[in-house]
Parts: sequence; structure tokens; C-alpha cells
Amino acid sequence: MFILDAHLDLAMNALEWNRDLTWSVSDIRESEKGMIDKPDRGNNTVSLNAMRQGNIGLCVATQIARYVKKENSLPGWHSPHQAWAQTQGQLAWYHAMEEIGEMVQITNTEELNQHLELWETSGAKKPIGYILSLEGADSIISIDYLQKSYEQGLRAIGPAHYGPGTYAHGTDAVGGIGHKGKELLKEIERLGLILDATHLCDQSFWETMKVYEGPVWASHNNCRALVDHNRQFSDEQLNELISRNAVIGMALDAWMMVPKWIRGESTPQGMNVSLQQMVDNIDHICQLSGNTNHVGIGTDLDGGFGKEQGPADVDTIADLQKVPLLLKKKGYTQNDILDIMHMNFIRFLRRTWG
Repeated sequence: MFILDAHLDLAMNALEWNRDLTWSVSDIRESEKGMIDKPDRGNNTVSLNAMRQGNIGLCVATQIARYVKKENSLPGWHSPHQAWAQTQGQLAWYHAMEEIGEMVQITNTEELNQHLELWETSGAKKPIGYILSLEGADSIISIDYLQKSYEQGLRAIGPAHYGPGTYAHGTDAVGGIGHKGKELLKEIERLGLILDATHLCDQSFWETMKVYEGPVWASHNNCRALVDHNRQFSDEQLNELISRNAVIGMALDAWMMVPKWIRGESTPQGMNVSLQQMVDNIDHICQLSGNTNHVGIGTDLDGGFGKEQGPADVDTIADLQKVPLLLKKKGYTQNDILDIMHMNFIRFLRRTWG
């Protein structure tokens, strides 16, 4: 089954982890043996080849570079100009992948439809389609930089990531959007960008919903009813997104899937983390909405974690092909499953882009 993954930090892995994503997953793991600079070394799950093996022909791929002010203890860049430069390096990597036929950027409905038609054919190796998204807006030095990003192909943006940001407050922070946040939202609307509500803290989320009238999705966000943490969305927030015709992508970071996960100590096997929790989150949103129209896949695989902090039944991203059978066992129809695995996000894009 064709799969759209609404959140993958591909360029971050390529540049900051120094992973050649044209290699196989096993070759990348082999190259990282003995490395201890990052907790997920040797545990990666994503490569472009693994995506092809799993028929994941389209993704929302990120630029990500956090700007941290002096009082912010989180890792990141010390100026927005440095953060902007990092996102430009990530964009250069995507372009390099396009030049060798590994990827292709999708920016409008015509390109989307052509890409989907290509993936319906058999035969030669196909490029992975990517829709460019910015995770956390702190690299937008000033509002006019958003126009530059749009011209580079940016089509979705999340105002915040972790902690306090320039335009909004994110996970584990408390605060609103302020004047700069409202200015950003107006420009997002003007450009027709998709607002990614993922990572917005509760106050910033609700302040955003009061003033923003454009298209919105949550690319990788699970349910607070199942894991009680501010990173997840409450039923009230999910219902707000549903009322706006949003689609919410389900993430595969273990601490978002089961309660009481302790990073660096818990194991997927010990905590019984599996793709079943993804299905449980999917089902929760479907029960809220009364249909299957508002949920999809947004794995965040290799988003700073690997096999050590993911589902025990996921060796590589190709194992997403196990999800349709789990949904079928849960009672979902074939059309429901197609909606969840790709069609909901595709319809969203067609509706947004015209």
C-alpha cells in the first residue's frame, strides 16, 4: 500500500548525523558502530531505499534549526542568522538528492498528481517525493524571510518546537504567541502555507486558533488521553483541529506512545511498545471525529531517536506496511485504511493547493 509519511527529518539526519541516506539502513548502522556522540547511533531506521521498500513514496520533509536565546538551556544555534544558514544547508542537501534522482520536490497539485501517477507504475527506481516543511520558525530572521522560504518551495511551517521561541512557545514551555507570532500567522495565511500545529504549547495553540484562519494540520502528534503529557493534544484540541478539516499524523517516538517511559532507561521490549499503540491513537481520533477523515501517518522516525526508542516491531521504516493489517484486525475497511495511510493527507493537499 502506498504510504505518505507527514514528518521525516531527512536533511537533519544527513547533515547533523552525517548519514548518507542513499545507503541501506544496515550500511548506515554498520558505519556508526562504536560512535557514542548521539544516543541513537547504530539504531537508525530510515534510508531512501528503505522508504522505497516500504512503498513510502511521499513525505513531508523538514528543515529544522532551533535558535536558542541565552536563557534557554536547550541545544541550538546562538543566532537566528546561524539557524537560517543551517536550514539553507539542509535545503542544499535536498537539492543534491534531486540532482541524482533520489528525491523530487512537490509544491503544487499538478506536481502531486504527476508524482502519484509515477508511483502507480512498476519498473525503474522512483524518486521519493517531498513536501518541504519548517519545524520551528525561529530561523525566520524577519517576516520577509518567509517569502524567501516560500519561493524555495516551503509549503508548511510549525511556529514552535521545544521550549520558548521567537514566534510561539512549544513543548515543555508556557506562553503565548505575542505580536511577532500574530505577524507570522498573517504572513502564513497570505502565502497560503500550511500551519503545522505540532509542538505548540496549550496557550500558544489556543491563541493561534483564535486568530488563524488558514489551512492547518498536525504532522506528528499523538493523543493526550493515552499519554498524559503537554507534547500530546487533548481531546479538546483534537476536536478543534477536526472542526477545521485538519489531518493529524501519528508519531512513533516511544515516550509519546506509552506512559512512564524513561529516556535512556526504558526499552521498547520492556515497555511493550509496538505499532499497536499507533493504531490505538488512530482509533482514538477516529472515535472523536466519527469517521476516518482526520488521521494519518507522521512517524518522526529518526527524529533524534532510533530503534532504541521506537516500536519493537519496527526495524526500518518499511515496516509501516504492517499497519494496514493491524487496522484491518481493528475492524477498519479497505477504504478506511487507504484514507489513513495516505489519502487523507493527499486530499488535504489538493484542497489547500487547489
